[in-house]
Amino acid sequence: MDTNLRRRIRAGDHGAFGDLFDAYARAVYNHAYRLTGEWASAEDVVSLTFLDAWRLRERVDPEGGSLRPWLLGIATNVTRNTRRAARRYAAAVARLPRGESVRDFADEVAGRVDDAAQLALVRTALEKLRRSEREVLALCVWSGLDCAAAAEALGVPAGTVRSRLFRARKKLAKYLELAQSEGQMRGDRSRAVGPLREEIR
Repeated sequence: MDTNLRRRIRAGDHGAFGDLFDAYARAVYNHAYRLTGEWASAEDVVSLTFLDAWRLRERVDPEGGSLRPWLLGIATNVTRNTRRAARRYAAAVARLPRGESVRDFADEVAGRVDDAAQLALVRTALEKLRRSEREVLALCVWSGLDCAAAAEALGVPAGTVRSRLFRARKKLAKYLELAQSEGQMRGDRSRAVGPLREEIR
């Protein structure tokens, strides 16, 4: 994004904000999906991210490059907040009296997706990581940010990003290798763990 666009966004130019959405909505959605594992939740995160970005537009530095790290940082915070809200909601629902159970067809539908078992294993492995490690993995490996940009998005030093990324890759590879050795994963998993084998730049 050029400096002129940054200034227009700071000034509340709707056209500039539309250009920002067109340029980065897909990247924000992909990042949100990797953090939540749910399409609907990712869509909600995208909406809330751009609402927050509009609200926070005056904080955009008028000088600089891509606004992608800024948006992904907002998306990361939005995801944290929506997860907290979801936990509070689930706790409130759990306190309600039990009604008559209705058969859930979701498992039948999910069973028709070829890679459902693989995705579940990867999601399980990801859930074993600390939240900070999942966030760095999502930003650096899947969203393609370098350590400096991820550090900007998370508001931490680049060295912290590098160490979290190293630990996340090591742990995730270990979990997936263990699952594979126990016979839970069959076939070629190179696409799932390939990025984990990359050297830290």
